Amino acid sequence: MSKQEVGPLGHVAVDDCCPGLLAAPLGEEQAVELARVFKALGDPVRLRLLSMIASREGGEICVCDLTPAFDLSQPTISHHLKQLRQAGLIDCERRGTWVYYWLLPEATDRLAGLLTRPGRPLPAETSA
Repeated sequence: MSKQEVGPLGHVAVDDCCPGLLAAPLGEEQAVELARVFKALGDPVRLRLLSMIASREGGEICVCDLTPAFDLSQPTISHHLKQLRQAGLIDCERRGTWVYYWLLPEATDRLAGLLTRPGRPLPAETSA
């Protein structure tokens, strides 16, 4: 894996992974993978893009609706979206001229599981 590529986060279910950051020390491979995901989330533009995608009614959004929200060029927005895709946080599909993006909820669920203290329910479980 090159330095520019970010490994996918959503390929392992929460239960199949590690017990969580707060329950046991991470292995080297897990730490490298998580650092890449957190690096992808560490940019304010990417964090806003992820939020816009995740909160969109219907679960997906066209890149044509994302670009005007930023004072950035379309290639820069595409670069940020690529970083989120490579981190395994979103996916996309080309439909004609436009590309549509959606959140991969298993990836954010895994992050939530990793950051939850042992013996504490996930936020979704407490509101049910």
